[in-house]
Amino acid sequence: MNFNTRLLHEGVKKEPNGATFPPIFQSSAFAQESAEDLAGIFANKKMGYCYTRVANPTISAFEERITKLEGGIGSVACASGMAALSMALLNILQAGDEIISSASLYGGSIDLFRDIEAFGIKTRYVENNNWEEIEGAFNEHTKVVFAETIGNPCLDVTDIDKLAEISHRHGTPLVIDNTTATPYLVRAIEHGADIVVNSSSKYINGSSNSISGILTDSGHFKWTKERYPVLGEYIKYGPFAYISKMRSGLYRNMGTCLSPFNAYLNVIGLETLGLRMERQCSNALALAQWLEENYDDITVNYPGLKSSKWNGIANTILKNGYGAILTIRVGTKERAFEIMNKLTIPYILSNIGDTKTLVVHPSSTISLHSTEKELADAGVYDDLIRISVGIEDVEDLIADFRTAIS
Repeated sequence: MNFNTRLLHEGVKKEPNGATFPPIFQSSAFAQESAEDLAGIFANKKMGYCYTRVANPTISAFEERITKLEGGIGSVACASGMAALSMALLNILQAGDEIISSASLYGGSIDLFRDIEAFGIKTRYVENNNWEEIEGAFNEHTKVVFAETIGNPCLDVTDIDKLAEISHRHGTPLVIDNTTATPYLVRAIEHGADIVVNSSSKYINGSSNSISGILTDSGHFKWTKERYPVLGEYIKYGPFAYISKMRSGLYRNMGTCLSPFNAYLNVIGLETLGLRMERQCSNALALAQWLEENYDDITVNYPGLKSSKWNGIANTILKNGYGAILTIRVGTKERAFEIMNKLTIPYILSNIGDTKTLVVHPSSTISLHSTEKELADAGVYDDLIRISVGIEDVEDLIADFRTAIS
């Protein structure tokens, strides 16, 4: 099946009474017929639901759809994208372990990596797609390689196939943040990613009405107790070792669960992901091309432009478009603020993936806590505006930017 058909039909269970959407099970706990039944669920010997912090039917419905869409064996939905990334990494890491990460990251991810240094987990940053530098960063402590499919806001495109090949040659799983691309542009697992993380607050939800995140396990990585001792007894579950430990360990014990109502809103948003991404990507390309063609004093960054140094790899990795985010450098911070304030259609806020166009000044907001080097690595400059393009009529967006710039 093609993308939009899969969105509507894969991973969807028929509901009682012919309902076409999963009901909202807004319940914190679930009663069982007997004490033996409840004990069996707690011991993972019986299927069923006991407590929403562990699992919930509405959340499961959302997870099953994402699992099919990403092509994995299981997904775990969390309260936010940052919670999902935290769980994805901490599920297999312990003090003394190291992460190799692309340096061109979302500011919040950099902040997270800085925080977990307190637990003895170090991150080595490398230039994305710099294979010599990446190879040189591996040592006996390396336990995870991490990158974003499309860097935010750098907009560099990761060669997932090559990065996966290097990671696996060193016996290390590859974790890919697919938030800005979504499975509409690339199914990262098909390119070798072992764990895929999505901040589903963004394009998956589509309307900025729910904070949430979700991670998907490919089931392909061969976990061993010697290299990943924190998986312990779960190694016996083979391909399901990672997801089994997640369910029975950190996810349950740290309480990062998604609310059933937010899961329901995500299911609603998910069904139009393909339609929205198609429009948003075409709008972003048209806006980027117009800006580049009409303003010599503005530098436009978008992977779909032939002038982009990531256009070649984007054409190889991405399908159906180049994403819905572009950035522009306008000369000074003052001019950036002035243009943003003169725009009438976009909202000034720190989010992406909405049906509405959004603009933000990254260096004073999402990358506020980054060092000068981290800012440069992430492509964040004082005169930079990030534009998350929505589904408006692109002629109206162009007219609005023309007026604001002039």
